[in-house]
Amino acid sequence: MKKFIALLLAVMMALTVVAVASAEEEMRVAMITDYGDITDQSFNQTTYEAAKAWCEANGIDFTYYKPAGDSTAERVAMVEKADDEGYNVIVMPGYAFGETIAEVQGEYEGIKFVALDVSEGDLGGVAVGPNVYCAVYQEELCGYMAGYAAVKLGYEKLGYLGGMAVPAVVRYGFGYVQGANAAAVEMEKADKVTIEYVYGNQFFGDADITAYMDNWYQNLGVQVVFACGGGIYSSAAEAATKVAGTKVIGVDVDQAAQIDGAYGTEGLVVTSAMKGLAATVNTLLTEIKAGNFANYGGKVETLGLVGNDPEANYVQIAPSTQFAEGFTAEDYAALVAKMFAGEITVDNNSNPDIKPETAIVVNYNANIK
Repeated sequence: MKKFIALLLAVMMALTVVAVASAEEEMRVAMITDYGDITDQSFNQTTYEAAKAWCEANGIDFTYYKPAGDSTAERVAMVEKADDEGYNVIVMPGYAFGETIAEVQGEYEGIKFVALDVSEGDLGGVAVGPNVYCAVYQEELCGYMAGYAAVKLGYEKLGYLGGMAVPAVVRYGFGYVQGANAAAVEMEKADKVTIEYVYGNQFFGDADITAYMDNWYQNLGVQVVFACGGGIYSSAAEAATKVAGTKVIGVDVDQAAQIDGAYGTEGLVVTSAMKGLAATVNTLLTEIKAGNFANYGGKVETLGLVGNDPEANYVQIAPSTQFAEGFTAEDYAALVAKMFAGEITVDNNSNPDIKPETAIVVNYNANIK
């Protein structure tokens, strides 16, 4: 009898192991784009490439869906389609998914949702469900790094071109202003550094915005523009190619190679203020595969600095930064160390009506559109 019970327990344990293994094998990952596509050279493309690479490396089925248009209803339709086709992990990049999550999280309790750059405010007051993890980023920190680096590298006439004045874009811009101001004060040149500041009120470049940038570069003497907001960088980059020596600063990902390639230039991008989108995707998919999602579900987590190593942080400036005597890689590491230690603090205000106090002149312009 004891042998029979022992055998039965062994069989049950074996079946449990098989069941767990099968559950792991059944993990299927989908990514849904917001209102762009996977070639946007920004949020969607970075998230897509990271998720696809992770799934290929781990033998996990992966696909992506692009909504027919820019609406919550069309994004919800893609969640429904992913569920119908058996995908049980869905990665969503961008604040536009806030209403979608609020609508679908309770209906699709068997799906684990990983949302990048979706804040509590984007959810419209709805609590995050246990099957949802939201990551937001301290854009003000990498914005600060970019503004600080630009002034230290010798640029005195700066520009900030934001997309729409959503919280993330505002934090990028105000961090940039604070960083440029800090560097100017350190260098005792606050009377020489200026920033032109404007929102395009859209997340793509067009002829009107390019003309506005032409005026900045050609007539106002702006030397470098931090272009922040989806594809709006195209207008700043196009305008910069017309004036020798003028530059742009990329956003979200390292945009140096893609901008240089798109415009047939070399060295057009001084640096890029980056979020750890790929790192977040890799971490969450790994944790889901390991069965640890319960440690993340139901949270909106703010990601920023995790240590003194610049490359280990969730916010940073790009490895392709044009480091020079005024701002070397060692200077960057020292700046990050001070920020991590709390010796440098950056206001994370995202209200566009509350401007940072500065010693430099910042000209806040009306929306282009």
